[in-house]
Amino acid sequence: MTEHTIPDASALSGWRKSSYSGAEGGSCVEVVDGFPAGVPVRDSKVPHGPALRIPACSWSSFVAAVKRGEFPA
Repeated sequence: MTEHTIPDASALSGWRKSSYSGAEGGSCVEVVDGFPAGVPVRDSKVPHGPALRIPACSWSSFVAAVKRGEFPA
């Protein structure tokens, strides 16, 4: 699965916190927009840890499902 991971997420710039992350600040997902090979996703608590690279079409489907409320808290 190494082709779908970025070993050190801090190597990328432009991370932004997801608008769907918790308001408490502890459970935050960050993404990089406009990455040509998919959507990098990381845990904000581990900025130097790995990031997953999700294919753009899969990420779009996931975000649409979240917006529809398909993943109850």
